[in-house]
Amino acid sequence: MMTDLESRVSRKLMLRIIPFVMLLYFVSFLDRVNVGFAALTMNKAIGLSPTAFGLGGGLFFIGYFLFEVPSNLILHKVGARRWIARVMVSWGIVSLASAFVVGPNSFYALRFLLGVAEAGFFPGIILYLSLWFPTRQRAVAAAWFMAAAPISTAIGSPISGAIMKLPPIAGLADWQLLYILEALPAVILGFFVLKYLTDTPSKAQWLAPEERDWLVAKLKTEADARQSHAGHTAGAWSALRDPRVLALALIYFGTSAGLYTLGLWAPLIIKQYGFDSFETGLLAGIPSIVAVIAMILWAKHSDRTEERTWHVVIPCVLACLGFVFAGNAATALMIVLALVVVNVGISAAKAPLWAMPSMFLSGAGAAAGIAMINSIGNLGGFVGPFAIGWLKNLTGGYSAGLYVVGATLAVSAVVTLMLSRQSKQTPVAAGERHSH
Repeated sequence: MMTDLESRVSRKLMLRIIPFVMLLYFVSFLDRVNVGFAALTMNKAIGLSPTAFGLGGGLFFIGYFLFEVPSNLILHKVGARRWIARVMVSWGIVSLASAFVVGPNSFYALRFLLGVAEAGFFPGIILYLSLWFPTRQRAVAAAWFMAAAPISTAIGSPISGAIMKLPPIAGLADWQLLYILEALPAVILGFFVLKYLTDTPSKAQWLAPEERDWLVAKLKTEADARQSHAGHTAGAWSALRDPRVLALALIYFGTSAGLYTLGLWAPLIIKQYGFDSFETGLLAGIPSIVAVIAMILWAKHSDRTEERTWHVVIPCVLACLGFVFAGNAATALMIVLALVVVNVGISAAKAPLWAMPSMFLSGAGAAAGIAMINSIGNLGGFVGPFAIGWLKNLTGGYSAGLYVVGATLAVSAVVTLMLSRQSKQTPVAAGERHSH
């Protein structure tokens, strides 16, 4: 049971940190996937084929991949407040510039630059949460933060759909207005981050002195306990070579392939059933609402039972089956139901997965390892959307691509089980259960 002091600190952390980082991720995710809605008219306007759109959509992740680890190591050095502010302002500017692409090459260049600008944001926040939340609250804190992605789809899809129905303003087409209007909040929030975020618990003036002392001591005790386990990694280079980091990256690859396939292609897949832009937005939003609820409940269950492996495996299998179902869907209702299953599976897997790295990583090792998992894993965001576009050009339909993305999630489930089995043979696996 939580003591009164512990529950007071926990409540303050949840209220002070989580809504704000959710808002940041909401805007981040919106700027990352609004290209799926812009595509409804942009592709024709600037002459993008399905393959070119899938390639450009995926190039974001190449830029992201290359700059992720350096970005997170800088964040570890200079502090989250300044670095996350820098990340947000720069990606807002690049996102706004996307309104002025004129053909495939400028589209490719700006998608790549958007990845460079945004590199370090997501793992930076995951690292930031691990500096504030004791182990027992970590999956729930991560789940609330990551819930911003499906919430962004749920709320952002109808908004994006509505913007796409606007008449031209000042000579700007609907897709150009979409980029501009959705980029401005990132720049504004970037400056707000400087005032609002606190780098470490020891500097938190919004906690009472005894609350601050308790939190600092609790986090230090947990960190010391983890470091005393064999197999614990604190150095950046050893984290990058750790096979467990590579295994988690491979698991995350499948969930990213699924998530960004939905973000980039769901509007186009739904629209083929004859809906207008706004109706497409509403239908694309429904699966995400269900996913948010499932994600929070599943993370709470994972924290309560102190179990991670099956809390990753089961949702990955579910999402895989959802993609197979989507590939066979013949009606709008079937496709929306399939997207609900996929969304629930992908969203539910993420928080338990992100609770795993801090069980064996700390310090610069955590900064590098978390960034490495995210950067390699996010290459799935390149492979998934590109496979759909390429196979659609080849076959004329979406089914083959959906099956390929489903297969990456099956691989995620298998690797999770293999990692669990291998960990049981080393003392650090016990750390998973006893570090709580």
